[in-house]
Amino acid sequence: MTARETIYGVHAVRLMLARHPQRVLTLRLAASRDDARARELEELARAHGRPVERMPAQALQQLVGEVAHQGVAADIAPLEKWSEDDLLGALDTAKSPLLLALDGVQDPHNLGACLRTADACGALAVIVPRDRAAQLTPAARKVAAGAAETTPVVPVTNLVRTLKLLKQAELWLVAADAGASTAAYELDLTGGIVLVLGAEGAGLRQLTRETCDFKVRLPQLGSVESLNVSVAAGMLLYEALRQRATVAAAGSRERSQP
Repeated sequence: MTARETIYGVHAVRLMLARHPQRVLTLRLAASRDDARARELEELARAHGRPVERMPAQALQQLVGEVAHQGVAADIAPLEKWSEDDLLGALDTAKSPLLLALDGVQDPHNLGACLRTADACGALAVIVPRDRAAQLTPAARKVAAGAAETTPVVPVTNLVRTLKLLKQAELWLVAADAGASTAAYELDLTGGIVLVLGAEGAGLRQLTRETCDFKVRLPQLGSVESLNVSVAAGMLLYEALRQRATVAAAGSRERSQP
């Protein structure tokens, strides 16, 4: 039997049909949906030779659960999962890899949002603990808006061990810590970097924090004590992207000079 996963929501399904149509096993639409967006999805699926099934809204709800599916779902062949070995092997060909590690983030919506930003910033992968942490559920996939199909999520048995292996591979481990004396923009994030963020509320576990090479804070002018983990991850990822783009632009100007 072919392994399959279910995704839902108009945006997530449209991206899958547009970017990876060969992985769509069946498009499922609520029988009550006869609008332009539903017709677009149906036409896209049929153009790629993908089966389309119209079904009662109640049956679709039973299939995906109590979620905001928008009357749209799809059975897909899952992306090949990366193991810790796959992650380490990918470092051999990656130039200045950027990774994101989440230490026990519980909310799948936060995982999905982190994954979406990681993809936008060119991160090689997102690392999560296998236990007591959010995994790549349909809810996380919907929030990720297609990023789950391009940026691997790597579940690992022991996050600290994995971080130590990445350190041995000459990557720097940079922890987000509100109490750090160094601001994110003051640290060089242009080389091989793992950005490490803690769980909602609890933050980083002590051993994880101690394993990291550097600790950085995001400057705040308001009264809130901390940022949502997906917001903080996004800000750090974009700071890394900004620094890398600045270095690349400077190099390009030097090469173009006579």
